[in-house]
Amino acid sequence: AGDYVLLLNTYSSVGKWEKVTKLRSLMKEKRLYTKPGCSVIEVQGTVHEFIVDDVSHPRKEEIYKKLAEINQQLKIAGYKAEMTSELHNLDSEEEKGDALRYHSEKLAIAFGILATPPGTTIRLTKNLRTCVDCHNFAKFVSGVY
Repeated sequence: AGDYVLLLNTYSSVGKWEKVTKLRSLMKEKRLYTKPGCSVIEVQGTVHEFIVDDVSHPRKEEIYKKLAEINQQLKIAGYKAEMTSELHNLDSEEEKGDALRYHSEKLAIAFGILATPPGTTIRLTKNLRTCVDCHNFAKFVSGVY
């Protein structure tokens, strides 16, 4: 499926949405599925796993509230979402921003800030590459927190 994902990303990045749709259909026909992005963070000996838009964590309300707070602080510091990281055919910049808002890395980082004392180094691992927006988000978080 990796070759198909690379082709999907290429088509998406240049706006060839019809080709994206056809390729996704072909992948379904061939029963080729991609793994969802997953970020993992260990806090006090417990491993916490997050996927995009994750609502399975027992502290989900606190995590989403903390992420909203972080986003406000980063906006003040000059952070802007990198819309080219969103590879789905969405109409508006607002929709693209919404799609980027709850990536697994951002949820894991918010949890790390929430669950550890200030100044603690936060390390997370990911099963896929990190998008440009999440990389920039992490850089800004490092400077602000």
